[in-house]
Amino acid sequence: MRLSGVADELYGLPPDEFIAARDVRRKEARADGERELAEAIGRLRKPSTAAWVVNTLVRREPDELRQLVALGTELRGAQRELEGEQLKELTRQRRGVVTALTRQARSLAHELGRPVSDSVAAQVQDTLRAAVADEEAGRATLSGLLTTPLSYSGVGRADVRGALAAVPRGEERPATGAGGGTGDDRAATGDRRRRAAQDQLASAREELAEAEAAAAEAEGEAEREREELAGLGTRRDEVRARIGDLEEELRRAEKESGELTAELRKGQRRRDAAERRAHRASTVRDRARSRVDRLGQAATGRSAEG
Repeated sequence: MRLSGVADELYGLPPDEFIAARDVRRKEARADGERELAEAIGRLRKPSTAAWVVNTLVRREPDELRQLVALGTELRGAQRELEGEQLKELTRQRRGVVTALTRQARSLAHELGRPVSDSVAAQVQDTLRAAVADEEAGRATLSGLLTTPLSYSGVGRADVRGALAAVPRGEERPATGAGGGTGDDRAATGDRRRRAAQDQLASAREELAEAEAAAAEAEGEAEREREELAGLGTRRDEVRARIGDLEEELRRAEKESGELTAELRKGQRRRDAAERRAHRASTVRDRARSRVDRLGQAATGRSAEG
């Protein structure tokens, strides 16, 4: 059992399974007599949710993560060589790839039954940005052993030592000693200053390229919004015209309804008069019929007597 192998296994697990699995491995190492290894395993820190998401993405999509880190190498080369158009294009690619991978990482977490919040997704995105912006952060991300998310300020180098469970041998940054008064020390100090200035200049160029890409994207979005607004204005005018037509039709219908109501009332009055006339005629008819019946009976009686 080796610490690197145990770490690789543990940091591929969800955070809520980490502690129990770590304790199992620690007890196994102790049972094998590997006391130092057991203590080292016990010191492995539980990863944050964002770190676990990135570690899982590295394990599921290693090629895409390597391409992301390689894109960072191309960006730094373009910065050093002052290739403005290439820098702009690579910056646009970086933004697109980071956004796509963040979305993919969030989908992966949801697929594994552990959906993440917007704040965790933002930490994942910061880690991917750091991986493409800084060489050491890229190596740390590809290790799949993050305990906390990464970030990069844009100046100098990223310090990833506190964010890793274990750094592969030979990947540590060399320590720099305190400066003395020798010429070699002064030259080294001058080199460090030049490198720092170059890093700052490269970062400024990258920020400019990103700002230009963001401005172009924002202008495109603004144009789309203007077109959509114009379309909404046209639709509003069409709806208003329809409302006017409907209101006119409603006025005509109300007028026709009023006229029909008046005709209906007149018809009701004519009907009532006709019904009264019919009733009177029926009464007269009934009386006449009764008189005829009486006269008929009387005439029949006199004929019998004669």
